[in-house]
Amino acid sequence: MKLKFFLFVLLGVITTAQAQNSGTVSGKILEKSNNAPISYATVSIKDNGKVVSGVNTDDNGDFTIKNLALKSYTIEIQYIGFRKYIGSVILSDNKKTATVNVSLQEEATQLKGVNIVAERSTMEQKIDRKVITVGKDLTTAGASASDIMSNIPSVNVDQDGKLSLRGNENVRVLIDGRPSNIDPAQLLKQIPSTSIKKIELITNPSAKYNPEGMSGIINIILHKNANTGFNGSYSGGITFGETAKYNQSLDLNYKTGKVNFFGNAGNNFGTYFNNGHIQRLDQDVAQKLDISNDNDNYLYKVGMDYLINDHNTLSFYTNQNKSKGTGLVNTDIDYNNGDPDIKNIYQKARYEGPNETGTYNLAYKHIFKKEGHTLDFEGNFSNTRETQDASFDTQTTKPDNTSNSLLYSDYINDKRKLGTLNVDYVNPLNDKTTLEAGAEARITRTDNIYNTTNSAFNSSIYTYDTDIYSAYVTFGQKYKKFSYQLGIRGESYKVAADLNHGQTKFDDDYITLYPSAYFTYNLNEKNVLQLSYSRRVDRPSLEQTKPIREFSTPLVTSYGNQELRPQFTNSVEVNYTKTLEKGSITAGVFVRAINDQISRTLSPDPNDASGYKQILSFANYDHNSAYGFDISANYKLTKWWDIQPSIDFSSINQQGVVFEYDPATKTSSPLERSVTTSAFNARMNSNFKPTKRLSFLLFGFYRGGVEEIQQHRKEMYKMDIGSRYTLLDNKMNISVRFNDVFNTMKYAFDGVYPYPQTGQFTWESQTVYLGLTYNFGGAKIKNLQRKQREDNTNKDGGGMF
Repeated sequence: MKLKFFLFVLLGVITTAQAQNSGTVSGKILEKSNNAPISYATVSIKDNGKVVSGVNTDDNGDFTIKNLALKSYTIEIQYIGFRKYIGSVILSDNKKTATVNVSLQEEATQLKGVNIVAERSTMEQKIDRKVITVGKDLTTAGASASDIMSNIPSVNVDQDGKLSLRGNENVRVLIDGRPSNIDPAQLLKQIPSTSIKKIELITNPSAKYNPEGMSGIINIILHKNANTGFNGSYSGGITFGETAKYNQSLDLNYKTGKVNFFGNAGNNFGTYFNNGHIQRLDQDVAQKLDISNDNDNYLYKVGMDYLINDHNTLSFYTNQNKSKGTGLVNTDIDYNNGDPDIKNIYQKARYEGPNETGTYNLAYKHIFKKEGHTLDFEGNFSNTRETQDASFDTQTTKPDNTSNSLLYSDYINDKRKLGTLNVDYVNPLNDKTTLEAGAEARITRTDNIYNTTNSAFNSSIYTYDTDIYSAYVTFGQKYKKFSYQLGIRGESYKVAADLNHGQTKFDDDYITLYPSAYFTYNLNEKNVLQLSYSRRVDRPSLEQTKPIREFSTPLVTSYGNQELRPQFTNSVEVNYTKTLEKGSITAGVFVRAINDQISRTLSPDPNDASGYKQILSFANYDHNSAYGFDISANYKLTKWWDIQPSIDFSSINQQGVVFEYDPATKTSSPLERSVTTSAFNARMNSNFKPTKRLSFLLFGFYRGGVEEIQQHRKEMYKMDIGSRYTLLDNKMNISVRFNDVFNTMKYAFDGVYPYPQTGQFTWESQTVYLGLTYNFGGAKIKNLQRKQREDNTNKDGGGMF
């Protein structure tokens, strides 16, 4: 009923009036070089700079525009890869028809191949996001999306592949504007770096978007095209570390007439190694971990667009993610503290199992006669199946060198289904005013089965279901130097969690409003100032809430917290963009007020009498605040040398409860603690191009130490070098990159809660990547009027789901 009500309100906004006119303009558009017709060229009729009507040419290059008032107009004809044509048309009582036949001349630089990739990456500040267009310098960074993310300003990737934006891990990751049931850290390792076209950082999303993610949204846009005929590209690479890892991807496209077929496939596989140690300081207890993951990941995408006519387009695509792997974790713990019962614990753990996710998307787009006036309907369904077979072999040795073994196995089966329906409507009321509205229904169903042969744990069945219904409206106006956008989103949220068929239940149901506001002032053509506000929410995820072990070692077991509350954030940002003759500078400042922040906790295991074991879980922290800034630039020092420096700083006041262990009584007591957690990051990317074909890259990264509520993270830094060579008329690129030249990257920490301890983890940061990209086929790009999911206008539906 709620969704029907939202749709009813929305459809009430859509009706518009149409004027009656009596003039007609028609014509034919050809290529000047060979007189071939140009289909799908854009023809616009303007009156004093305002578009009053427009169409696309048909397959024969013909167009007809009817019902025009009898007066003088400007006609503009545009097509990608050709110079724009601007002319005049006069309609009167004596001449009610006009014919315009035009031959368009190609641009000096003709587009070639399937994916046009710039030499260097660029960053553009738009009204609600930063858009990084991925150039060849970034794709040289490594095999996967995860490899290049640490090169992006304000984005950090930890040793486990988890993302954070502006120092906060509560970030929403989308692929082509759509969510995935796959954990983002795993998904980014499956996407080849060469498949990425753009990366959008939406740090303060408007009411149009789903309000989830405190620090915002990272939207990764993959390459796709609508080239006439058959086109494709192949990318492959090898990463040399302790062992070789391989990646490859293939993009194909075929367009004929009104139908465009597209698809890509990517695969990466190899064994990845990590190791670490943790030393407890109040007692001489040392823990060493050796971790390896043998992964094989596949990503497929197949779809088609059908141009019904100039005003209606139907699109369908499916994404298929498949992965399988084996993880080995060997834990060696030495008790040198004189414990009478334990001398050493050695555990061998093995995790394996396939994961599969299938996503299916159907979209319909209607383009009204007025430019920018659109209506979109979209349905999306995602189905995920994850299984994990785990076995544990734990051997305990006593001081007298006698030992005993514990063998047990776990089985986890996760099933998740996500369905969404949304409608979006955009109406430019006039050349200065735009109204947008939308509605969405998002339904999630999750089943989790956990079986174990360990008597210390309990087998369980856990379900976690959410129903979300929402609607939004935004209203914006643009004047000569000033523009604004105001928005409001209403959302009904219902969650139902059940453990073991009613043994433990959790339910929540509430309605919340999420306002947003954007203000932009153009000081002049080269200086733009922006102010924005939004309200956000971070709801507890399945992994954060399910009371089932996520992983287990002899000393640490991870569980979710079923009683977590949503985290709400009010965010204010100021952004400034200055355009220079040879580049640009972008700077931003943000302030956030956070209620019930969700964070990791580490506490003693209440069921462990020895005082050694710990529980890793989640908890809410009350009334925190944060602020920060970031500055980035693109600047061309000379014709052959350009740089992209960036720095970002974030600070958050954290208050929460930690546990302090008393070794004398072997008990733990809660302690209220308040800290200021500050994080500083700096990056410098330099590109050198001594010849048209040869270029070099130098990249430096520094992350300062961070004081957190339970531990202190130490600083991290590295330097990368690389080179790229272009051949075969720019159709082939060969690249090489030496990552972490001095092998300095490591994750080190120390802390006193719940025990005094210090530790360090390392991974295969020092690697050499060798890659090759080849583009084949080469026709001019057709301006297919499908729903542009890579555009930032209306791709995100009633929100990014």
